[in-house]
Amino acid sequence: MRYQFYINPSPMIFSMVIALLFCFTALESQRNNTHVYVDEQGIMRYTQNDEEITGFGVNYTVPFAHAYRSARKMGIDVKSAMDGDVYHFARLGFDLFRVHVWDTEISDTLGNLLNNEHLDAFDYLIHKLKERGIRSVITPIAFWGNGWPEPDEKTPGFSHKYGKNASLTDPIAILAQQNYLFQFMNHVNPYTGLAYKDDETVLAVEISNEPHHREEAGKVTTYIKSLVNAIRRSGSTQPIFYNVTHAVHLAEAYFEAGIQGGTFQWYPTGLGYKKELQGNYLPNVNHYDIVFDDIIKKYKGAKLVYEFDAADIGRSYIYPAMARSFREAGIQLATYFSYDPTFLGHVNTEYNTHYMNLAYTPQKALSLMICGEVFRNLPLYENQGTYPDNQSFYGVSIDYPNDLAEYNTAEKFIYTNNTSSKPIEEESLSLIAGFGNSSVVQYDGMGAYFLDKIEEGIWRLEVMPDAIWIDNPFGNNSPDQTLAVIHHRSWDMTVSLNDLNTGFSVTPVHKGFYKNFEAKENTFSIKPGVYLLTSHNKIGDVQHLGIFKNGALGETYAPASSVTEPHFIHEPVSELSEKIPHNITIQYIAPIAPQSIHVHAQNANGGIVLKMERNKGYEYSATIPEDKMTHGFVRYQIVVHEHEGSYTTYPAGKKGKPSDWDFYDRSAYEIRVVPGEFSIELFDAYADVPHLMGPWRRTLKLVPGSISQSAEYQVVIDNLFMPDSENLNAPEIYDYSFKLNISDKMQGRENDLTHKKNIILEGRSLTGNSAKFQVALTMNNGSSFGGLLELNTTVGKYYLPLESLEPVKTVLLPRPYPTFLPYYFDHALTIPFDIRQLESVQISLGPGLDETEKLKQQGIGIQKIYLK
Repeated sequence: MRYQFYINPSPMIFSMVIALLFCFTALESQRNNTHVYVDEQGIMRYTQNDEEITGFGVNYTVPFAHAYRSARKMGIDVKSAMDGDVYHFARLGFDLFRVHVWDTEISDTLGNLLNNEHLDAFDYLIHKLKERGIRSVITPIAFWGNGWPEPDEKTPGFSHKYGKNASLTDPIAILAQQNYLFQFMNHVNPYTGLAYKDDETVLAVEISNEPHHREEAGKVTTYIKSLVNAIRRSGSTQPIFYNVTHAVHLAEAYFEAGIQGGTFQWYPTGLGYKKELQGNYLPNVNHYDIVFDDIIKKYKGAKLVYEFDAADIGRSYIYPAMARSFREAGIQLATYFSYDPTFLGHVNTEYNTHYMNLAYTPQKALSLMICGEVFRNLPLYENQGTYPDNQSFYGVSIDYPNDLAEYNTAEKFIYTNNTSSKPIEEESLSLIAGFGNSSVVQYDGMGAYFLDKIEEGIWRLEVMPDAIWIDNPFGNNSPDQTLAVIHHRSWDMTVSLNDLNTGFSVTPVHKGFYKNFEAKENTFSIKPGVYLLTSHNKIGDVQHLGIFKNGALGETYAPASSVTEPHFIHEPVSELSEKIPHNITIQYIAPIAPQSIHVHAQNANGGIVLKMERNKGYEYSATIPEDKMTHGFVRYQIVVHEHEGSYTTYPAGKKGKPSDWDFYDRSAYEIRVVPGEFSIELFDAYADVPHLMGPWRRTLKLVPGSISQSAEYQVVIDNLFMPDSENLNAPEIYDYSFKLNISDKMQGRENDLTHKKNIILEGRSLTGNSAKFQVALTMNNGSSFGGLLELNTTVGKYYLPLESLEPVKTVLLPRPYPTFLPYYFDHALTIPFDIRQLESVQISLGPGLDETEKLKQQGIGIQKIYLK
């Protein structure tokens, strides 16, 4: 039976009605429907067989807020869109889903549940996930408005009326939450016929999303206990979790309220850098240290991660390392935040600091696929060592320099980039999933592919279309700005499996394709779609193979081709050493492949025209010979010959070629070619301050210098130690650090690095006295080597000899969140300083100061840092 009450706002009447409502429910539901429990060690288990529960998947928000509105504006059927994305989840092996429900869209101010289009879409999503065998963790209360990244709308719910702060303390708002939770758990999903309290695929309930309690412990316990009781009185027996990371000093107060576990998040590279972060961030995910774990164990609490991402990172190597660290910390369930709806993948407007979709970010999606294997196979609490010794574990290997994450076991071979590895036991393989080339698949396309063994001699091949990022996906995004395109084009594929070594036929099984064809020497030309690879030794009809992963054998989902015009991508290098050949690389994506592409380069001694050759996919390159790389400037243009009589010249992007009499736009790429003894710039305040990584303070300022295109970065820090409102028990660390990745500045000057003797800093003290601080160079393995400088109050050049550098602490920047995570990189590296591995420069205020100096204001002004 379903109850729905519309309640008078009088607090007394409100409380009486809720009490009666709870009584009616208790009388109605006498049976124990427990299907999940938390044992005495704080481990979630299935009641039926006592098996430990593991789960890995994603957050996904299409029933609500920006995603839902966007679908409506674009004329997209929300349910059909969810069908396709849920197929992606199954395809990637996910078995878990989580979302913070936008209560503000499905409730009124009194907490009554509203049966509207958002609740219907959510019900439908849970139903489709269940069909695919994907379980859920539901967070019924989000507290958020429904706007992001747009302005909030005027919504009917209690969260809109009270806001997060008042919702945590206002008695009427708390009563509304109790009412809402009770009704939500009793809501019968019309697509499954089950109330959420009775749905065995709902593994757990997280009460609310990121509450930030600032009251005393007793009041916090009382508040949480009232919500726990509301859920329990609904008849729900699922374990109840609560977010414990936004005020960790209250951890005991949370568990005193009767919760069964705590929820965590992890953003190890911060949020909102506005462009792709460069560099090695494995140090930031070395361990997930829960500093209050003793309290969780005291109360026998389970642990799950409701959100995580290495935000603003476009590479694929990092996610399995995060999964490893989660398992070491005793975490059973984890969901990435947030999977982009495919219909928004080309603009990434939902959460611009995150970007994840099988079609648009294939390598990152495959990396999450490996995470699922980590959660299913890595024993809970088993320590895998400290960096760099923890990059191989249970079939997983992580290779930062080659942006490769790999999973290689007897049954599965998954890789996110080109790999030289071979399957450890090919005869028992049941799944191959990859991007690029391996010993078993060679493919020039830029989409993911999957080979599933159906039976001996028959493999199902699914090929995704090419995905190309044509702009910065992490910036200030807009529905009017396309960031990525999809191209459905043919590429050769070679499949080398012993199971098919007698030759095989290729049979399309997706809609619109019917005719089979033969592979020639294991190679065939293929477009995105689904195919059966059938060995010549296999005799018989394969039409009986009609079901795959709870769906049709030919099922696939991908956006249509969106390459309707040419896209030209090139990142020029600004400075190079003389007498070194220079390789120029571009990407050119167009509806039709170009006839030719040429580089027109010129320096003071004359010009040269070079034909660019295709390397792979849409990548072309040509090399300017060393005799053209002499001290001076090299200017070049790139001319694309699209078809007969049609040319376009870049960077102008104008029709025609430089030799045409009427080609008027003479803009060109320009490279400074310099002798090896010239300095190598590490930091220039005018150009680099927007790209620094470090905590924001109001007293940071960039001011113009005395000459054009010069500036001084003024770093004034009133208090080196700032109390953390989310972790009042945090150790006092008197340090303010910031860093800059300088990988791009090293390109073309690598051969000159070993000849440099000093770090030179141009700057001054801003405090009226001398200022002491640390300058450090960080290598690509995360270890740092540095020394102290002391600045006077007048601008000068200050020298730090490279031979004097000693090992110093690496500060994890951008700062990981939550804030209780380590400040410094803990590692087992013993490799000496090697300037050829230089990756970033780190400036720290705090090292070298005595106890009295640490308490004083610090201030430095920096104009430039360079190697000489």
